[in-house]
Amino acid sequence: MASRGRPRTFDPDAALRQALDLFWERGYEGTSLADLAQAMGIASASIYACFGSKEDLFRKVMALYGATEGEPPRRALREEPSTRAAVQAMLRATADRITGPDTPHYCMLVLAAPTGAVENHAVREFLADGRRGQYAAIRDRLVRGVADGDLTATPDGLDALARYYATVVQGLSIQARDGATRTDLETVITCAMAAWDTLTSTPSRAAG
Repeated sequence: MASRGRPRTFDPDAALRQALDLFWERGYEGTSLADLAQAMGIASASIYACFGSKEDLFRKVMALYGATEGEPPRRALREEPSTRAAVQAMLRATADRITGPDTPHYCMLVLAAPTGAVENHAVREFLADGRRGQYAAIRDRLVRGVADGDLTATPDGLDALARYYATVVQGLSIQARDGATRTDLETVITCAMAAWDTLTSTPSRAAG
């Protein structure tokens, strides 16, 4: 009878979380497979068997990151009833996540692999796709605002507005990494929302 092999002696979900913490602390290129094996408490062979290559593991880590740290801003964008309030709530949720007391102060989607070795181009493009997804999510919410009647904008105007607020989201991450506090980021958000009334024909509404 064929052997089934030895059963896993580790929790894959816990190991993935440990990998997330390490990638978040050191970035993609600053994290070696040996570092991951030590942090996850398993052998490199077990990492390959369960998660694939380092790049495969990183992609799984980013899926976990998106489902946890990335969810509050997306939820705010979806659930706030007015478009202006949704954008402001998204920015505030982003600022909350990237200035948390127990995590590195930056968004992994923005800064986990900004530049580096040629062989890691696929990872950087993977993250760029994620950032393009942020832009698309913001634009979709703006389109919904037009359909709801609380925003007036042309297609080109929607593109520009979405690009602007996607840039603000990504800029918040760089500011946080460089030491900006949650209070500092709130002043940026206040300025960004003051621009809303210039960039759209929608009257200002209290966003709470």
